[in-house]
Amino acid sequence: MDENLKRTPLYEEHEKAGAKLIPFAGYLMPVQYPTGIVAEHNAVRKTCGLFDVSHMGEVFVKGPQALDLVQHVTTNDASKLGVGQAQYSVICLPDGGAVDDCIVYRFEDRYMIVVNASNKDKDFEWIQRHKHEQFADCELTDNSDEYALIAIQGPKASEILARLTETDLDAIKYYHFAQGKVADREAIISRTGYTGEDGFELYIASGDAVRIWRMLLEKGAPEGIIPTGLGARDSLRLEMGYALYGNDLDDRRTPLEAGLGWVVKMDKGDFVGRAALEKLKADGIREKLVGFELKDRGFPRHGYTVRVNGEPSGEVTSGIHSPSIGKGIGMAYVPTESSKPGTEIEIMVRDKGVMAVVARPPFYKEGSVRK
Repeated sequence: MDENLKRTPLYEEHEKAGAKLIPFAGYLMPVQYPTGIVAEHNAVRKTCGLFDVSHMGEVFVKGPQALDLVQHVTTNDASKLGVGQAQYSVICLPDGGAVDDCIVYRFEDRYMIVVNASNKDKDFEWIQRHKHEQFADCELTDNSDEYALIAIQGPKASEILARLTETDLDAIKYYHFAQGKVADREAIISRTGYTGEDGFELYIASGDAVRIWRMLLEKGAPEGIIPTGLGARDSLRLEMGYALYGNDLDDRRTPLEAGLGWVVKMDKGDFVGRAALEKLKADGIREKLVGFELKDRGFPRHGYTVRVNGEPSGEVTSGIHSPSIGKGIGMAYVPTESSKPGTEIEIMVRDKGVMAVVARPPFYKEGSVRK
């Protein structure tokens, strides 16, 4: 294996568990365990799964101009955040293209911006550039290597985690967090996730990761908790219609085209990309990211051609055969006039046209997530 690839603090736990490890975002990460992707996917939907997502990046901003900097480089309105609250947002280029999507957390004395692993160095440099230009009175630090991130997801997640913490988990609402202890170790306990199920993401010191991982698996054994890899993480998020940066969103696409207009707050004041996004909104969006379901058998994959009225009109950005609903689903950019739910499109699967219908996510509607 490539020695240049990084390893999370839980790498040896994955090896011991027999995980299939693959290069991902500069790390060696578990794509699946011997249980297999479908079994892991179903465990999260029915009971509980445990994910190592320590490859994600954590950037902290503090000081008198911390909010000003966060507001400038993200599209959502961070001024609306109360202490202990988080929000989904996008970091944009001046032309409106997405540098990354992220989650912003507000603490008493600082903000944390959680970014995608593949983008964390690029994101940090981008934010730092704007800090140097306009916001000298704040401190920006990349603390990614100090943190491990474990996601416990599924209908039984709260019940299992409660065995290892005295924090009142019921008091933590969706997209809120608390600082407490898990297995007697300091943790940021965030009711967030990427699966559509109830659960938490635990930001912990890297050195505490193995202890907490093992104890969660031990305490959750009666409920059938299992370690879960990137394969199931992808199928779970796609069933919910959650965008994946690099597939469904990138620097060539704006949040407006990607269906993320709800996190673009034009009235909050100026921010990077605002002028371009306002113009795009006024001129009209030519293409939109839509969900689709196959009407016939097939496995839609990333890169497959999409046809509208017999003409090539884009590519599948994400696609799977859904374990939960038993049919091919995916996302693709199509002309705006063809983006209405119920519109028929065609996916070229191995050079054969398979009929599909535009559908509004989530595809799976029975998730336990507490919104």
